[in-house]
Amino acid sequence: MLNINPKMLARLDEIETDLLARRTRAKQEGWLGALEGIDVTLTFLRQKREESQRLARIAPVNLGMPGIRPGGPP
Repeated sequence: MLNINPKMLARLDEIETDLLARRTRAKQEGWLGALEGIDVTLTFLRQKREESQRLARIAPVNLGMPGIRPGGPP
């Protein structure tokens, strides 16, 4: 699954604004298929934003560098 760089969260806001404008137009024109597609996209976009915000609050864990055992592999 695609992970969003937290620096790109503002771009997700721009995309959401555009999708909402497209949704308004689709509703006015009676484009039911487009409405459904836009709603699905909005749902995924919002989920991805929430996940990215949650991950941005979690500090990375340093797993360290694996060592080489003396004597080499068995």
